[in-house]
Amino acid sequence: QVQLVESGGGLVQAGDSLRLSCAASGRTFSSYTMGWFRQAPGKEREFVAAISRSGVSTFYADSVKGRFTISRDNAKNTVYLQMNSLKLEDTAIYYCAAHPRSTGYSESRLYDYWGQGTQVTVSS
Repeated sequence: QVQLVESGGGLVQAGDSLRLSCAASGRTFSSYTMGWFRQAPGKEREFVAAISRSGVSTFYADSVKGRFTISRDNAKNTVYLQMNSLKLEDTAIYYCAAHPRSTGYSESRLYDYWGQGTQVTVSS
């Protein structure tokens, strides 16, 4: 079992950058595909980015491609989401998620473990 704790959210202005972190418990972090999802008020949860167990492969939603970067440090049991050029529409609660399979990245139903979320608010 994996416990996930996100941090790094906050209030920023449009165009600013922010880095989210997700710390995972347990000694098998490298066995999990990791993903970031977000949910804005009144909207469904949506895929943002994912990274393979080794960190070699990354995947992004079209809406964040070129602005966000997902990375992981398996020695620190942590996955990151670097968010640059933030837009008003990036405002949401951001969730970290994990699943133990080697395939499948963008569907939330594939993920077995979820963090509590961290709020990101982008103002004009």
